[in-house]
Amino acid sequence: MTTTQTTPATAGTPAANRPTEEHTDLLELARHLSSAERQRLDRISEHLQQTVRPAAIEPWNAEEFPHHLLPGLAELGLGETFADGSSPLFQGLAHCALARADVSLSALLGIHNELIVGTIQKLGSEQQKQTWLPKLRRLEALGAFCLTEPEHGSDIAGGLATSATLEHGQWRIRGSKRWIGAGTIADIALVWARDTADQQIRGFVVPTDTPGYRASKISHKTGLRIMQNADVDIDVTLPESAALPGATSFSATNELLMSSRAWVGWQAVGAQQALLDIARGYALQREQFGAPLASFQLIQAGLATVAGNLAVSTALMGELSRLQEEGRLTMLRASLAKATLTRLARESAATAREILGGNGILSTHEAAKVAADVEALYTYEGTHTINMLIAGRDLTGTSAFV
Repeated sequence: MTTTQTTPATAGTPAANRPTEEHTDLLELARHLSSAERQRLDRISEHLQQTVRPAAIEPWNAEEFPHHLLPGLAELGLGETFADGSSPLFQGLAHCALARADVSLSALLGIHNELIVGTIQKLGSEQQKQTWLPKLRRLEALGAFCLTEPEHGSDIAGGLATSATLEHGQWRIRGSKRWIGAGTIADIALVWARDTADQQIRGFVVPTDTPGYRASKISHKTGLRIMQNADVDIDVTLPESAALPGATSFSATNELLMSSRAWVGWQAVGAQQALLDIARGYALQREQFGAPLASFQLIQAGLATVAGNLAVSTALMGELSRLQEEGRLTMLRASLAKATLTRLARESAATAREILGGNGILSTHEAAKVAADVEALYTYEGTHTINMLIAGRDLTGTSAFV
């Protein structure tokens, strides 16, 4: 089994068979945007599909970060959607469009907007905002959100071991972090550490050129291969002003983490849009037994399964964006969205990959690439199981974990 194809499976598909808005935004959520936001979303989607999507395949294969794509993304304002006054629905659909083009880049920009720009804007000092937000918004600087540790993932709130000690007007921060997105390419790290004076978890802005910050790339990942996850060792001394004044306990991060959990739901929508694009385009183009694959009953049933999962996911996120705009997003809703939609995306990925047959395991045909990335969505920002237990705790008032 061989192939020389290096562009998306739909690239050579006749125009009549290529995906349209009807086949991606199944419930036409974009009709609820203002005219200006609708036009902006169209520009973003066009650039992502025509430029970013085909350019992401080889960096994904090579586990490399395509720095050359950042200026185009910045020009479209994708480094500042959290801070530019756009509606929650627009922000969600922009995340969705990014994930449809490449899930790794959507992860990078989602973390960038929700957890880096968002944290500094909400919890930072005026000096921190003035120093970093302009560069971050233009994607001239990237950030890393350093929370997870080698021995503490799901239990990070109670188990965080990185320490911060204030002595003579300086913070000494020591510890290790793991799975840190953009850890090796970031300009700043937002490091979460336990204050030895009161045992509260605090946040700190750490320029990555600070002596004592060391990041090493985690290789051999099977998903999100463009995202440069890292192991980070920290033994730094910083001025007292490095502390985020609004982050004096772990509760300060709850709203940010809740929003980022909901954002993963949009990633699941975008990934399923890509899967429907890929599977539908392939089925219309590929012939077997003298007829297009699209004419076979099992293939049509598979496409309808993916479309159904996509429609359910789209509807849930559409309503969640309304609640978010009303200030009524809760951890129950965010956790249910993340857990349910990544489960549906997993089913859609397996179904789409099967429609492509043997070609389904080639990253150049994209179904395998998206399926591998969906596995990461299923696990990060709280594993599927943890998110289900968070929802169960809210539903019953009883915690199934400490």
